[in-house]
Amino acid sequence: MKDEEIVKLYWVRDEQAISESSAKYGSYCMTIAWNILSDDEDAKECVNDTWLHAWNSMPPQKPSLLSSFLGKITRNLSINRYKEKHRVKRGGNNIDLILEELEDVVSGNESPEETILKSELKKEMDNFLSSLPDIQKFMFIRRYWYADSISDIASRFATTNNNVSVTLSRIRKELRSHLRGRGYII
Repeated sequence: MKDEEIVKLYWVRDEQAISESSAKYGSYCMTIAWNILSDDEDAKECVNDTWLHAWNSMPPQKPSLLSSFLGKITRNLSINRYKEKHRVKRGGNNIDLILEELEDVVSGNESPEETILKSELKKEMDNFLSSLPDIQKFMFIRRYWYADSISDIASRFATTNNNVSVTLSRIRKELRSHLRGRGYII
């Protein structure tokens, strides 16, 4: 079934929307959740919660790209679940490392003024990513959106772990420089 048809099912409150979403995007959402949580049960719960959030979001939202819409919901739910479970202990888990790698670039301590500038920051991030060669852009997205491990990215792009780590480090430096050049304090 096409995305537009699935969205229409949500809008007319037809429960088939959930089964169609699950059939088409269930494994996609499960991969996102598992990469963040590394726990099958928690990942399944987040994916199931994704369908509920989608149900509650449509209407009024009418996503043009359903995969991104559902992926974003899954990712946010998974990160929230991860934070909830790891509030007290900090360990060597993949998501800790990913968040640590990006903490120099994006701070979580925003003032109200900085919150207003989020949409501009998103545009700057999009501009920066679109300026990268495809392989670097995809490495960055696989690491920081899908939470893939360095070794998974290396396998996907037929390169070494070290090459991926160095490439990501250089991209973060370029991103930091790009954002500073646009007036963002990092």
